[in-house]
Amino acid sequence: MYKVFVNDKPLFLTNEISKETNFQIFLLESIDIEQLIVKIFQNKIQSAYLYHPDEKEIMKTLKTKIPVNKAGGGLVFNKKGEVLFIFRNGKWDLPKGGIEKGEEIEDTAMREVEEETGVGKLRITGKLQKTYHVFKRNGKYKLKITHWFEMHSDFEGTPQGQLDEGIEKVAWLNPEQIKEALKNSYENIKLLFEEEKKVSIKE
Repeated sequence: MYKVFVNDKPLFLTNEISKETNFQIFLLESIDIEQLIVKIFQNKIQSAYLYHPDEKEIMKTLKTKIPVNKAGGGLVFNKKGEVLFIFRNGKWDLPKGGIEKGEEIEDTAMREVEEETGVGKLRITGKLQKTYHVFKRNGKYKLKITHWFEMHSDFEGTPQGQLDEGIEKVAWLNPEQIKEALKNSYENIKLLFEEEKKVSIKE
């Protein structure tokens, strides 16, 4: 199952349907995906399932309907085990940004972390899940697919937010502060921390 967030509301692309659900269910063959996205954006639909026996087929169809923006980002730990957060548009977020031509996605993720926060000495220590969200820019809908990487940094200086990207604050947050920050964050970011917990438990 894919979870695509549209205006921070979930659209599940799935090949399984649970009867005990209060979500609206749509069939890929009979739905206009763009209209569905518009309705979610307008708050007419709060959450929905988009069903097809092959969920990869749903993602493929979605990508043909809406232009894709590929991005890379980092869940960055320092030596104390704190995580690097940015504060932008009134919410806590993780550093990320769009891929440049000819760039490997890992390089995108590290470059964006450094540009947005001033934090260097980065090394990638693991690959996390991709997240999907639909946003609207200049009247057009786009699907952003972000590839996330777990990183560690030996950076000792003071992080600096990239002002021209609207980053008001950069902070290293400890586990207690992370819990608080996630109350005012995006659903995709919460997903990453759910996965991170599972990874830590396995280890």
